[in-house]
Amino acid sequence: DEKAVADFQAAADTWALPVGVSFRRQMLFDHCHPNYAGDVGIGINPRLAAYIKESDLVLLVGGRFGEMPSSDYTLLKSPYPDQPLVHVHADASELGRVYKPTLAINASAAAFAAAFARLKPASAPVWGAATETLHRNYLEWSTPPETGPGAVHMGPIMNYLEKTLPEDAIITNGAGNYATWIHRFHRFRRFGTQAAPTSGSMGFGTPAAVAAKGLFPDRMVIAFAGDGCFLMNGQEFATAIRYSLPIIVIVVNNGIYGTIRMHQEREYPGRVSGTGLTNPDFAALARAYGGHGETVEKTEDFAPAFERALKSGKPAIIEIRLDPEAITPTRTLTDIRGGR
Repeated sequence: DEKAVADFQAAADTWALPVGVSFRRQMLFDHCHPNYAGDVGIGINPRLAAYIKESDLVLLVGGRFGEMPSSDYTLLKSPYPDQPLVHVHADASELGRVYKPTLAINASAAAFAAAFARLKPASAPVWGAATETLHRNYLEWSTPPETGPGAVHMGPIMNYLEKTLPEDAIITNGAGNYATWIHRFHRFRRFGTQAAPTSGSMGFGTPAAVAAKGLFPDRMVIAFAGDGCFLMNGQEFATAIRYSLPIIVIVVNNGIYGTIRMHQEREYPGRVSGTGLTNPDFAALARAYGGHGETVEKTEDFAPAFERALKSGKPAIIEIRLDPEAITPTRTLTDIRGGR
């Protein structure tokens, strides 16, 4: 809860600890805090991954550190990690199940954070400089590229959203390569601002946004979806219309199931099967439901489209027509196909 988040941040301050957050749980620590080192999971900053692997101690609070957060069990060895491990978990049966900790603490994350916040180090922590370096690394890692393939570039769009969205805006998403733009480049500042599946469930973002707006009608709610992701549960946009919940759904449309296509090109270059999509006009679909629709075909189209969507006061869909070559922020489909 919010108090537990504040308690843990206070403890991190006192002990100069570098803090990483688990996969799709970025809202648990302020990304602009000088102790924030980045998110831990799939697509981790390589410098943070190296630091974890070489660390003198890992403090794991409240998580199981399963396949996704552990980067496919590469950050900690199972069952015996190379690093000393202190594992805090509310379920006693979880302690020692996957990793054999040096110290197991059976406590809720909230109870542990409250107790930890009261402790003081005997002297100034010697790792403070390393913590500062990790935060600088994060800031560099989370700065989006300005260019890319095609006429629409997601980097400048993310920069615009960072300047425009209030700190309490709620961001939701499902699963797909498009989600990298949020997880890597959006700097979460507050608890209760993220709803995203740790299981990789496609189609989560739109219904999650509908629920979030129903619970928090005074806060801005933005759903990110890929085109394939939106087609899983996009009909829940009708619920937003029915109950006058003015969410904004940003559909990143590259015409393919991007993650699967990326894996196909990596493992079997040029052998594409079943990943192409035939999509509707998503902006027209929004209007057909009675909402507001926008289509973005150039980078500079996004900001005015977003402002019109906000001013409409209706549930809105902003379709971004992204070149499929822009499959990741740093590598194109052609790069991946060629093993680069």
